Amino acid sequence: MRFNNLSRLVLSVGLAMGSLSAAQAADDDVKMGFIVKKPEQAWFINEQEAATQLGEEKGFEVVRLAGEDGQQVLSAIDNLNSQGAQGFIICPPDVRLGPAIMNRAKQYGMKVVTVDDRFVGPDGQPMEDVPHLGMSGYKIGQQVGNAIAEEMQARGWDPEKVAALRITNYELPTAKERTDGATDALLESGFKKSNIFDAPQQNTDTSSAFAAASPVLSKNGDYEHWVIYALNEESVLGGVRASEQYGLSPDQVIGVGINGSGAAFAEFSREKPTGFHGTVAVSSTMHGQQTAENLYQWITEGEKPPANTETSGTLMTRDNWEQVRKDLNL
Repeated sequence: MRFNNLSRLVLSVGLAMGSLSAAQAADDDVKMGFIVKKPEQAWFINEQEAATQLGEEKGFEVVRLAGEDGQQVLSAIDNLNSQGAQGFIICPPDVRLGPAIMNRAKQYGMKVVTVDDRFVGPDGQPMEDVPHLGMSGYKIGQQVGNAIAEEMQARGWDPEKVAALRITNYELPTAKERTDGATDALLESGFKKSNIFDAPQQNTDTSSAFAAASPVLSKNGDYEHWVIYALNEESVLGGVRASEQYGLSPDQVIGVGINGSGAAFAEFSREKPTGFHGTVAVSSTMHGQQTAENLYQWITEGEKPPANTETSGTLMTRDNWEQVRKDLNL
């Protein structure tokens, strides 16, 4: 009888140690995906690299993947499942893909965190059950509009004689929030609503913005001064390049973007200033690190991240860009 009790004790201890070892192994074997819609853009490169670096420090693996359309996203999720990933971070190519992406993730028991662009459900509302980290598009947009208005005032421009090139992509709610914020800030500063001209772009990069901006500038040649804003700095740069081709000089243009990435750094590093006045810089490094940290805690400790975390930005110009870059760890 005494032997049986001892056997049970040894068995219990063994099971407990086995459970501990399994938990430790699970912790050591954490693997997550990081799927982005534009893997070639500096913003997303920084995010993925920051997540990877955190993984190296904490002992988990980050699989970096592209998801430039719905099919590629679903294939990426299948890929992650085959590698044993427990979850993934994603900036979706289309926020309306949220339900389909979540259905696939649930099939595999994966946890999901969105970054930058937030899933929307069939009702067009944000999917509150999916943790998200991003910037407040409207508030960031207001910062853009205020920065443009302040620079116009510093140059002594008459708001009634200035045209605004609003490079848009209203299929993306984040883009609309940002340009709406900038528009409202400009109008509050005394800008004329009738002087704002839309340039709908097919994509969110420099080339599509250039293609969208060129005909708008050509059709409105009565204006000597232009301001340019969009959802990101790549698009603003497309507008600036179009203004140069049209014949406008840097002192006739004020372009302000959003992000604070390699595109802006390259522009500020040019020997001579261009019409790209500045950008509202947000730390893509922080976005990558924080989302990876949040997902890691969720996988290993069951701590679900907040439903929505919003970050703010800092105006970066040719005069302060190196210091801001250092401060934000960009």
